[in-house]
Amino acid sequence: MIVAQKPNRNNEEGLSEGKKVSRKTFVIDTNVLIHDPTAIQKFQDNDVVIPLTVLEELDSLKRYSDESGKNSREVIRYIDSLKADKTGDLHKGIVIPEGPKVRIYLDAKPERVEGFPLPMDRSSNKFLLIAYLLKSKGESVVIVSKDFVTRVKAEAMDLESEDYENLKASYQEIYKGFRKLEVQKRDIDLFYKDGTVPVTDGNFRPNEYALLASPEKSSAVCKYSTKLNKLEPLLPITRDIWGIQPLNVEQRCAIDLLMRDDIQLVTLIGPAGTGKTLMALACGMRKVFDENTYSRILISRPIVPLGKDIGYLPGTKEEKLYHWMQPIYDNLEFLCSTTSGEGNGAATLEFIMESKKIEMEAVTYIRGRSLPKMYMIIDEAQNLTPHEVKTIISRAGKGTKVILTGDATQIDNPYLDQDSNGLTYIVNRFKKHAIYGHMFLERTERSELASIAAEVL
Repeated sequence: MIVAQKPNRNNEEGLSEGKKVSRKTFVIDTNVLIHDPTAIQKFQDNDVVIPLTVLEELDSLKRYSDESGKNSREVIRYIDSLKADKTGDLHKGIVIPEGPKVRIYLDAKPERVEGFPLPMDRSSNKFLLIAYLLKSKGESVVIVSKDFVTRVKAEAMDLESEDYENLKASYQEIYKGFRKLEVQKRDIDLFYKDGTVPVTDGNFRPNEYALLASPEKSSAVCKYSTKLNKLEPLLPITRDIWGIQPLNVEQRCAIDLLMRDDIQLVTLIGPAGTGKTLMALACGMRKVFDENTYSRILISRPIVPLGKDIGYLPGTKEEKLYHWMQPIYDNLEFLCSTTSGEGNGAATLEFIMESKKIEMEAVTYIRGRSLPKMYMIIDEAQNLTPHEVKTIISRAGKGTKVILTGDATQIDNPYLDQDSNGLTYIVNRFKKHAIYGHMFLERTERSELASIAAEVL
């Protein structure tokens, strides 16, 4: 596995004194550089090889305005900056400050090479050929690719291959944002009497929620406060929030996170039907239309189709986005009908859309914007890379709240998985910060059918 490590000049961390690890040659695939444009710098004191076919693929992608185009341009600029360094030759290799020796492999080879079993009809095979040739020269070669098929081909040719794991966090060990504690009844009575209860467990994360339960069947739901170092009560809900009420304890805690203005970043993870998007949208409507805490709601989703794409869509940007944002419109119609009563939902929805306080935007077009005092909802965030999520969150201006929702088990991006997607990564990186809150929702409330499907399929 390739992971970020502390600089270690001899690459000997964790080994007995005097025992050295042999220098390796990491051949980097295009998809790794698209996933993390700084990947070249993260291989310690080893060789990093960029094949010509990778440079050509980056060059073909650089004209696009999406995240892959942005990252391609960033990688090309970085390599060009190394080329501008007159102290070394990129073809022979340049040692960069982070430790690796970077070189470009440009050797032209015939269509067939003795012993290499694959045809030269695609870039992935040309990429593998470079690794094959380097190994034949006696180098200790490791292919780094996020493409599973490429890694399988490599292993079939006895080439060592690995996924790029520098921006990964374990989904199986993900922070839940909620725990259940067995306590004495007097502790729960004290909580209801004083409004707080001291923390005996020092492992609470900022804004982590807890369900206190006693053998006498009494219980209380509370939130850890870093300022008080105590468990405090949740914000009261005096009436429904645009027609909805929490249906379980996790939803109650999620709504509390969404309604707190001091928590500027919230992530909601859970299977379909747990209410992630609906709750985020309902609380946004309360904050924008009822309390005027934020000026607008900005809703965005990554444009990643499920199944076979239907191709280009006609019309303006708004008309194209309508089809991608249909789940958002469905939730809006539901909220408007529940809060206005049967028959009045259409009029309420029309008023909301004409107010210009709800903006739909593709993730691609958020880059470069400054977004102050907005309530941002990024739906299906599991289809974003860590760098894409960073780009979105860094757009937040003063007074803006960002909500990321998604299900890390339902990923449509071919180069992401449960551990490498941006949503899982953000939970792992932000869980120690007081401006962040997270809730892992497990219980499906959409319908009995949806609940069973989420469990058994």
